[in-house]
Amino acid sequence: MTPITITLEPAVIRFYSHIAEVSGNPLEQVLSDALFKLAGELSLEALREREHKRI
Repeated sequence: MTPITITLEPAVIRFYSHIAEVSGNPLEQVLSDALFKLAGELSLEALREREHKRI
């Protein structure tokens, strides 16, 4: 894995810190999972839009 640095609003950190605490996972893992899921959703949306334009 390649480490990266991101800047987030304090409210975002509080939210994801709470999720991390409840889930028993490190904050970094929760953020990584959230970004991975978002990337997948955006990719599917882009594919659907591309298919819609072909019709």
